[in-house]
Amino acid sequence: MAANVYFASLRARSVRHNKISSVKRLFDAAGFAGFLRGEGLVAIKTHVGERGNDTYINPVFVRQVVDRVKRAGAKPFVTDTNTLYRGGRSNAPDHTLTALEHGYTFATVGAPFIVADGLTGENAADVDVGLKHFSRVKIARDIVCADALIVLSHFKGHELAGFGGAVKNLAMGCASRMGKQDQHRVSMLVNADNCTGCGTCGENCPVGAARVLDGKSVIDRETCIGCGECLAMCPEKCIEIDWITDVSEFMERMCEYAAGAVRTKKGKTGFINFVINVTPDCDCIPWSDTPIVPDVGILASIDPVALDQACLDLVNRQAGVEGSLLSRGRESGADKFTGLWSHTRCELQLSYSETIGLGSRKYNLARLDEA
Repeated sequence: MAANVYFASLRARSVRHNKISSVKRLFDAAGFAGFLRGEGLVAIKTHVGERGNDTYINPVFVRQVVDRVKRAGAKPFVTDTNTLYRGGRSNAPDHTLTALEHGYTFATVGAPFIVADGLTGENAADVDVGLKHFSRVKIARDIVCADALIVLSHFKGHELAGFGGAVKNLAMGCASRMGKQDQHRVSMLVNADNCTGCGTCGENCPVGAARVLDGKSVIDRETCIGCGECLAMCPEKCIEIDWITDVSEFMERMCEYAAGAVRTKKGKTGFINFVINVTPDCDCIPWSDTPIVPDVGILASIDPVALDQACLDLVNRQAGVEGSLLSRGRESGADKFTGLWSHTRCELQLSYSETIGLGSRKYNLARLDEA
């Protein structure tokens, strides 16, 4: 059965059509208030961005969701989880400081920011899923304890998953540190011909798996947790993933974690994707590259799979931005994220999610001005 996905373009000739108004109208059109009635606790899952990144979701947009949740009589808190890699979000104190630096203050968003998996990422709850790779998944306890969940995602590229949207935000973003390790389990390989032995991989590896030996980087596969930080940070781009053996299982594990994140919230989840600044990389990267396509708009649904499918279709309809990292598939209709990351299988993220019952790839796109 096709799910309803609501779309607001970025054209604005009045206050009713500015982005702030569009977020509120999407919230209402998608019917989120209907499952928020009462005094329950509502987790608003977002991503505050790594230090150095500037294309994370604007906290002013988050404020509109917070206000709508309050108006429905519920109690919102803004939340995210700690990262596997070193950086500005690997523990709760640093993560909170990064959030504050990026404008996620109470004065701006109107709700407290809470790191959902605790001080060091160990505050987790086991959630039964009974799926192919996992019987149980480790979800951040504060997200599990919330009565409802609204997921705000910046739709963009991702070097491991192909693209990141609602499904990935549920999977990686709602998992504890051990849950993130469960999902990754990929192997990193060094192309020694291109390696300069700079040591950047070792400086950024959270578990000490990467080191320089005889002038070249080597990665201990037994120690490596597959977080991909070395791959993202390598200045020579000489670190690769063993995708031949790992890509399909990585995607499936990620989808199973996404299913676990909503398992305790049946009928009480909503999703908004911001298809703005569609950069090549995740907001976990401490920079923001040129967007690969023009801004598209903002979309909302109660079905994360339909929402991501609609966003992917809209992105692929765009002509690529000249001078961006997108070197192949720039023409309208081409697969943009495969053009970016040819080693990924982003379609599997949607097909497997549908297979395990997370949502439907079929959707009805309702443009707000036409709804």
